[in-house]
Amino acid sequence: MLGKIVAAVIVASGLLAGVGMYYLQVYGYYETLEPQATYEVAVDGGTATLPVTGFEGIDSFSSPLRYRACFTISGEVPELVAYDGADPLNAPGWFDCFQSGVIGADLISDTARAVLVASNAPYGFDRVMALYPDGRAFVWPQINVCGTAHFDGAPAPAGCPPPPSSD
Repeated sequence: MLGKIVAAVIVASGLLAGVGMYYLQVYGYYETLEPQATYEVAVDGGTATLPVTGFEGIDSFSSPLRYRACFTISGEVPELVAYDGADPLNAPGWFDCFQSGVIGADLISDTARAVLVASNAPYGFDRVMALYPDGRAFVWPQINVCGTAHFDGAPAPAGCPPPPSSD
């Protein structure tokens, strides 16, 4: 009889741990960002502030890869810096406005174009935007060559800023 109780406790503990891990990965560490009226993007020689509407965003302190934003640019769009190799990352299923499969297919078919929002923000990650002709925009972080080298323990390629100290 004691063996059945021990087995039940082990199974119940495993189930609770699994449910807890799932919750933390999908819901727990995300926070909803406050709506924004403007969004800053990279342009040749600096940055530009764009007026936006319908801003929805999420982020997490636990990983630089969890940022996502969806909005519509409501004003004139300046010439933005093109981004090669854009690959939108999945968002949690409950964040409805960001559909990475659709965005990725639209980038491949040239229905949308990828532009740089910010480089090395934070170090090793670029913020990338898929921009549609009607002003819809979707933003996600993407590891860059500096980050790939840094996290692999390799020396940073030419043109990379120095990595942050680990103090």
